[in-house]
Amino acid sequence: MGLVKPVVSVITAATELYEEVEYFLAGRFGAPDYVSPQMSFNQTGYYAKEMGTGLVRRIYACPALMRPDELYTLKLLTVDLETRLRVEGKRRVNIDPGYLSLAKLVLATTKDNVHRICIGEGVYAEVTLYFKKGRFHPWPWTYPDYANDEYRAIFGGIRQIYRRQVREKGKVL
Repeated sequence: MGLVKPVVSVITAATELYEEVEYFLAGRFGAPDYVSPQMSFNQTGYYAKEMGTGLVRRIYACPALMRPDELYTLKLLTVDLETRLRVEGKRRVNIDPGYLSLAKLVLATTKDNVHRICIGEGVYAEVTLYFKKGRFHPWPWTYPDYANDEYRAIFGGIRQIYRRQVREKGKVL
């Protein structure tokens, strides 16, 4: 089984929580080797009732590669971190882990749907983007933000980092 590059999306209005997430990632995978610019998260109002308005997102990639089957455990760990950071029962941060291979971006979620596969009790995975002809492409189910050019370019950049890692380590992935 080849190794893949862990990626994490973090949505919050409380940007000081980025530091907590970075500490969590560093403890498990090393300090992130990619941190996106802070991007406005306004494509949906899904999180507004619980987390408020003015939400922003950052995407992180980590240097320590993982096995694809570790995604289940990573999702459980991020759910636990979200829970620990709650205030008065409300989440202040949404943390969605996934992984990137040379062929695709896979995200983990706790929400089932027709195109998602259960990878453990209550955790589902979906192929969100696929790589073809030099760039990432969305599927019909891809979230609008992940489908836009800015996000696909971010994942293209992370893929280049991952590709260099693979070459340097001489691993067949």
